[in-house]
Amino acid sequence: MKQRRSLRTACLALSAALLGLAVPLSVSPPATAAPLPPALHWTACAGDGLDARQQCASLTVPMDHADPGGPTIDIAVSRIPAEKPTARRGALLLIPGGPGNTSLTDPSGKGRKLPQSVRDQYDLIGFAPRGLAPSTTVSCGLQHADLATSSLRPWPAPDGSISGNLATARRVSQACTRNGGELIRHISTLDEVHDIDRIRAALGEHRLAVWGVSYGTYVGAVYSQLFPQHTDRIVLDSNDDPDPTLVERGWLHAYERGVEDTFPEFARWAADAGNPDRVATTADEVRPLFLRLAARLDRAPHSWPGANPPELNGNVLRQTMLDSFYAPSRFPALAKLMLAAQRGTVPPAPTQPTDQALQNLVAVSIGTICNDVAWPTSTAGYRKAVADSRRLYPLTAGMPRNAMVCTTWPYPPRRAPVRVTDHGPSNILLVQNARDVATPLSGALRLRKVLGTRAVMVTVDSTGHNAYLANGNACGDRTASRFLTTGQRPDGDVYCR
Repeated sequence: MKQRRSLRTACLALSAALLGLAVPLSVSPPATAAPLPPALHWTACAGDGLDARQQCASLTVPMDHADPGGPTIDIAVSRIPAEKPTARRGALLLIPGGPGNTSLTDPSGKGRKLPQSVRDQYDLIGFAPRGLAPSTTVSCGLQHADLATSSLRPWPAPDGSISGNLATARRVSQACTRNGGELIRHISTLDEVHDIDRIRAALGEHRLAVWGVSYGTYVGAVYSQLFPQHTDRIVLDSNDDPDPTLVERGWLHAYERGVEDTFPEFARWAADAGNPDRVATTADEVRPLFLRLAARLDRAPHSWPGANPPELNGNVLRQTMLDSFYAPSRFPALAKLMLAAQRGTVPPAPTQPTDQALQNLVAVSIGTICNDVAWPTSTAGYRKAVADSRRLYPLTAGMPRNAMVCTTWPYPPRRAPVRVTDHGPSNILLVQNARDVATPLSGALRLRKVLGTRAVMVTVDSTGHNAYLANGNACGDRTASRFLTTGQRPDGDVYCR
């Protein structure tokens, strides 16, 4: 059934003017108001390993929020009700990262990690963002080889050439245009934010508490900017740089700094005498060893049956470094691959999601990254940027500044990115690891700066991606849990050792 626009989105233009947002590139939202979405109809959830209390529902939303009478799509929503009804405060929305991830199972997963005081007060709410199954799905129908992470990330050729990356960008962009349908044009941060506000209304909540992680911190920040009156306590964990001129291009750039912040921790671990996967006798030897191995594999890749691509080359080693730096528990994967490369062998091929699942995830990721902001199209500009990056940050070999699919994306952004500002309620707590490969501290500090007095920041002396309840830092966890439970934040920014 078709739904029309909520009353709040009908006031978007006025909100933008009051909050200092970027001016939309598309037509103004329709002036007609729409009734609130109907209450959600909760049923048992499909799937294994879920908490028996978790319930699921489906919400119909406009494909295009600027056209509430047009085609509709469905958003899958989940919840575990507050465990102490007499103490219930409201709903805590778990916003996933990515873009391309889901939080539909998070009430049963991450929810179990939350302290009892939080679970008593909040319904835990998850959702599958538009495009992701079991919400209305989208796919680009990519070739199997193009689903490899080392292909989706724009690693240059061993000599620094980007011709292959441009060819991949054109091929992937054409596949998304051909197979993604109309929905691929309506997958963006702003679309997700408006979906979230319709979820809020369907829940019957005036305000939402939020725990957003990684890319979800940008979604949470934009929601707080567009709908400040509907925000309760906001925890943003592992924070994106909100620079409106870059948006997710900034996520790619951030790998330069994130790898440099994290590599020394890996090097110390990889040189520890008690480590069964030790690769060197001193930490100082690990970086040059990695660079030599990557260069050797650039020249002479090893066959790797069952892997995608079916060879161990320099860029696969570099991509394994990025993947392994997301958590210290993943360090052994990189060390084992380095040891195998030294011996001229390969470990067992890594397990991967099914191609069907990857098609779905990749399409949502591409749609969001490309629809949020226009990417530069100058080949000469990318060549220079890659050359500069390779010189300054040899570990990442120029990838973070290279051209990817968005360079050839045929659809201009429908609206300008939202400019996050210090206008709004002071109800945001940022939680951030000191060493994070994907959302480094430097970017989090920029979000902290633009939020001004709206936010307080807790920096945790830990390594990896995800901070709250992810690494056993009692100080950081206690601070975030106290805020969700009582609303109390530190008087100023704090550093948790």
